[in-house]
Amino acid sequence: MPYGNEKLGLLNGARLLARAEKQDDFGTMSSNTPRMSQVLDGIAGSGDSPRITVGEIMQALGARAFSLLIVVMGLPNSLPMPPPIALISGFLLAFISIQILIGWPSPWLPASVLKKSLARADVARAVSTAMPWVIWVERLAKPRLKLLQHDLAWRVVGSGLLLLSLALIAAVPVFGQIPLGIAFCLIGLGLVERDGILVLAGFLLGAIGVGLSIGFVLALVTGAEKIF
Repeated sequence: MPYGNEKLGLLNGARLLARAEKQDDFGTMSSNTPRMSQVLDGIAGSGDSPRITVGEIMQALGARAFSLLIVVMGLPNSLPMPPPIALISGFLLAFISIQILIGWPSPWLPASVLKKSLARADVARAVSTAMPWVIWVERLAKPRLKLLQHDLAWRVVGSGLLLLSLALIAAVPVFGQIPLGIAFCLIGLGLVERDGILVLAGFLLGAIGVGLSIGFVLALVTGAEKIF
């Protein structure tokens, strides 16, 4: 049945993550732990429906869903996308960031949000474009700055993610959106790979993205004042 085929890639991703079910987002990586590239391939690899729901993505992410969801929500914003993409991703990331901040054990989203969908072609295009970079980062990443594994540091990360999420909601298309999208990907990958250096690099790029958005808006205001 078409419905079953549509779920195949998502279920493959979920089965890969089932081995890591008892590990948290800062859990110990092992040879049996699936890499981010494998999970993304499972999400984008198949499906007949033109759209993919947030619930289907959550099902595929399984364990360590906080970190992996950050990457998945950041990916579409790493490319020039229509304005609703940044808005939807920003609100979802803000909601997730609040849960990280308060120490929620796993992501929770309302049923109404889980029914929201993204164009499958947009998700597949973002995954296809990002995959070589994801694999490259995975080869470089290694456990560093173990201080970030502590609970307090995890909540600080949640605070930073919340600020970047709000910035994404109001981001200028392309100039502000793309740096923030890449920043979320780096942060999420850093959390998956337990690489604190990668997490910090993501936050630095996020700050640059916020600065670009502010600079773009100021330039527009200044130009409008000169015209009028």
